[in-house]
Amino acid sequence: MTQTKTAFYLLVLGFLFGMSNALHASDFTMTDTDGKVHKLSQYKGKWVLVNFWATWCPPCLAEIPDLIELHENKQNNLVVLGVALDYRNPKQVVEFAEGLLVNYPIVLGDRKLAAQIGPIDGLPTTYLYNPQGKLVAHQLGPITREAVEEFIRKSAKSVAN
Repeated sequence: MTQTKTAFYLLVLGFLFGMSNALHASDFTMTDTDGKVHKLSQYKGKWVLVNFWATWCPPCLAEIPDLIELHENKQNNLVVLGVALDYRNPKQVVEFAEGLLVNYPIVLGDRKLAAQIGPIDGLPTTYLYNPQGKLVAHQLGPITREAVEEFIRKSAKSVAN
């Protein structure tokens, strides 16, 4: 393949990726295990991190302490929403989260709910929305508190400049 064709295909792929992100940046609605409804639009002015996980997923469990810290740290201006997927018993998910002292809302999700946000090609999968409600990051695999805080810091600096 020539360099021109390669560049054209990369341009088309970049455009399609950007369009797919734009499509998934629309408002979502989900209800947590306490019955509270969460909409992206209600969190304007805050960062929103949506984390898809499962009780049987070791990398998902490994990142829960960092997600708890992110949610507790009000300086981040960040809301964490945990969406449990691939579970058999809702009560088990709630008890599991309580046992880990999860302090952020837990949503019992399914593929229909996930489709509101974006593809889930594996667990954990995390989506991050900026304070304007725009999807700005997507991670397949575990995340860390440090990486999320660094992303937010760098984004704040680039907006300030």
